[in-house]
Amino acid sequence: MASMMEQAETAMAAECCCIYRAPNDIRKLNEDSFTPKVVSIGPFHYGHPRLQNMEKYKLVYLKQLCQRISCTIEGLDRLISLVEEIEPSVRLHYSEPIELSNPELVKVILVDSCFLFELFLRSYYSEWDGIIKLKPWQATAVRIDLLLLENQLPFHDLDKLFRRVFPFSGTDNCGNPSFLHLTFNYFAYYNKVELDPQDISISHFTDLIRTFHLPSLSIQPESSPNPVTHLQSATELAEAGVTFRKSKSRSSLLDFKFSGRILEIPELTVDDGTETLLRNLVALEQCHYPSHSYITDYVAIMDFLINTSKDVDLLVQEAVIVNLLGEPKSAARLFNSLWKNVTRVNFNPHYSDICKDLNAFCKSPWNNMKATLNRDYCNTPWRSAASIAGILLLLLSLIQAVSSISQMVQQFKQSSPH
Repeated sequence: MASMMEQAETAMAAECCCIYRAPNDIRKLNEDSFTPKVVSIGPFHYGHPRLQNMEKYKLVYLKQLCQRISCTIEGLDRLISLVEEIEPSVRLHYSEPIELSNPELVKVILVDSCFLFELFLRSYYSEWDGIIKLKPWQATAVRIDLLLLENQLPFHDLDKLFRRVFPFSGTDNCGNPSFLHLTFNYFAYYNKVELDPQDISISHFTDLIRTFHLPSLSIQPESSPNPVTHLQSATELAEAGVTFRKSKSRSSLLDFKFSGRILEIPELTVDDGTETLLRNLVALEQCHYPSHSYITDYVAIMDFLINTSKDVDLLVQEAVIVNLLGEPKSAARLFNSLWKNVTRVNFNPHYSDICKDLNAFCKSPWNNMKATLNRDYCNTPWRSAASIAGILLLLLSLIQAVSSISQMVQQFKQSSPH
């Protein structure tokens, strides 16, 4: 018992833990979103039968990297020694005890890290020829697998190993870029705001993808303890007079703005990888950033806005969503499921303010009256013209009636005895 308690205390005391199993209540909603399809990285999914085919690719990548650095047998022994140095640190970064022995984990780290180094270098230099060329579907699957929360090696240790293997990296034009620059290049598809790697600190690849989607450091608000509990759907907001518009600036995915009657939302492309991406980012925030859950808050707002396929159609029509899933129902089901089983601790006060303003806008009788007029009488040019003509006719009739009454009153006064 004493030994068990000591091991438990050691496991709980690891402050550098940053790689987690997805919480079970979230994972069970779609286990495929957290399970690699092609390649395992790190110990959590090591040895999975479905991933064995890629192991031969990893070994070829290891061999190619050794050739790149002119690594002999003696050099390989040195490389193994370098991995042995970081193995204790790597082990501490996982939320669960690693059952692999020290030599087994060293092997996993060596093969996986060298695979990543060679893959990122080939991506950076566009070196895709030769026997290790991945088919397009494999390359896409690998990129998605590398953003999964459970499929990670700690970035700090990868970077340390890379600098030992390439001691001149990132120092001048003669050496390779730093590992962080290589990583930015490989995941450039997700870097929509063109974030610069300078002064960026990340825990692993999933953390990097989250960083790509955050608002700039200068405008990240402190979280509020008062979560939003209600917001009208997109179609209901539109019926109340709210106009949706795609943000023109290359702002963060999370940068909603509401001014006047216009709600600006950054464009989101919904495809086969969207659910995997958002589920893993939400899982990371649940485990590592519970008080700064920006992605989770975004998912909550989108869940409020999208209830049915009509909401999706409206947002697609306004270019806020690019739906590559086909039927609008598929996109609606996606957003309706992402916020399930999520524990809410705090909420982005910027979103809270926007939701309060939108709800107040919808409750305003004046706004509802204007929306009804626009929807029922001015929704097409011809109907607008007819409505204007009708109003003018009504005004003329009213003027004529007032004039007639005025004449009658005048005649009555003239005919009345004094």
